[in-house]
Amino acid sequence: MSREQRKILEEMLRRSEPAKPQSIEEMRANFAAMMATMLVPAGVRTTPATIGNRPGVIVDPAQDARPGIILYFHGGSYIMGSPYTAMSLTANLVNRTRIQSVSLDYRLAPEHPFPAAIMDALAAYQELLDNGTQATSIAFAGDSAGGGIAVSTCLMARDAGLPMPAAVVMFSAGLDKTHSGASMDSKVGLDPFFTRESFSMTDVMYLAGQDPNHELVSPARFADLTGFPPLLLQVGTNEVLLDDSTQLADRARAAGVDVILDVIADVPHVFQAFAGILDEADQALDRAALFISQHLR
Repeated sequence: MSREQRKILEEMLRRSEPAKPQSIEEMRANFAAMMATMLVPAGVRTTPATIGNRPGVIVDPAQDARPGIILYFHGGSYIMGSPYTAMSLTANLVNRTRIQSVSLDYRLAPEHPFPAAIMDALAAYQELLDNGTQATSIAFAGDSAGGGIAVSTCLMARDAGLPMPAAVVMFSAGLDKTHSGASMDSKVGLDPFFTRESFSMTDVMYLAGQDPNHELVSPARFADLTGFPPLLLQVGTNEVLLDDSTQLADRARAAGVDVILDVIADVPHVFQAFAGILDEADQALDRAALFISQHLR
């Protein structure tokens, strides 16, 4: 493990913690500013687009594109973020797979609470299918809240009679709004981003009084994953969301779903965004790219 890199990153993240509570506008601006410092590989091409009646960004490899689409859902606790805050992730996946990504700018809470984001994601997937893209040529991917959206979109697609995508990749996914996993308490202090209290604030915005005991907001606790495509979950041991991934992996195995649980020691939430800074980030993205390439046809 790159201990010196990890130490430097930890110190940087601790210094960036806000000294006082922030408004939603401040949270969004600060998150965008932080993610703008992430390294984006050179050569990829970005094009604004509309998909499912929502804005999005198409990210193309510099050359020699391979068939397929990575439908990407950004993170940000459902209240902040955009395709541009996730650009280091999407561009790195595109660079490694040579497969085009379509990154969705879904509606955010509190202006648009649950289930607006998932409805937008389902509409985007439906449009890809309606335009002739085969489900076997589409992979879902997402980080944090976007990982949760990827799973919930599969649930909604299955209920609507749509075919499943070829694979789903999740980076530090948020998968349990009941926050019942032991890591919510055992990782307090190790996680530089989140606490149970911080989730209480963002959950109020996203759920808007709706029940967290619902498979679409807590799939790690309540979802039947029968018929799901192969799943890859990557998560760090320092995350309070660690057990969101371990619990979903257990449910996937119980449902007969192929699943890889990729747990990396001593790294923070969505550590893959630090590609070019942290060796573990580049190695994890290599594994994610291989997983996608193996499953798309």
